[in-house]
Amino acid sequence: MTRDDVQPSQERARGAALGLPATGPGSLAPFGRRVGQYLIDAVVSGLVAALFTAPEAPRLWSLLTFGVMTVVFLALAGQTPGMRLLGLRLAHPQPGQRLALWRAVVRTGLLVLLLPALVVDSDGRGLHDRLTDTAVVLDR
Repeated sequence: MTRDDVQPSQERARGAALGLPATGPGSLAPFGRRVGQYLIDAVVSGLVAALFTAPEAPRLWSLLTFGVMTVVFLALAGQTPGMRLLGLRLAHPQPGQRLALWRAVVRTGLLVLLLPALVVDSDGRGLHDRLTDTAVVLDR
C-alpha cells in the first residue's frame, strides 16, 4: 500500500508506539519547538560561559557549559531552561521516576554531537532519545 492509499484515520499517531497521546500535554513535541529549545539553551550556555571568560570569547567553554547545564537540569528537574520556556519536558521510560544520571549524560553527549539529534525515527524522536529511551514531550 502506498502512502497515498492510506486513509488519515488509519495512520499511526505520532508517539502511539510509546504509549503517548496524539495531542496535548504528554504528546511528542514538534520539531520546531525542540529546535527553539536547543537554540535557547545554546545561547544561555554561551552567555554563562562568557561571564567567566570575559573579555575573551567563550569559544569551546560554551560547549562545556551547555553539556554540564543540560545534564544537571535534566537529572534534577527533567527539563532545561529552554524546555521550560517553551513548555517541554523530557519523558522518562517509567513515568513518575527521576531521570537516571547516565541517561542524562549519554543523551547530552550525543546531543552535543548534533548529528544524532537530526537522525529521527517515524515518531520524530532523535537517535539520542531512542538510545536513552526518552522522548521530548509537551508539558502544557
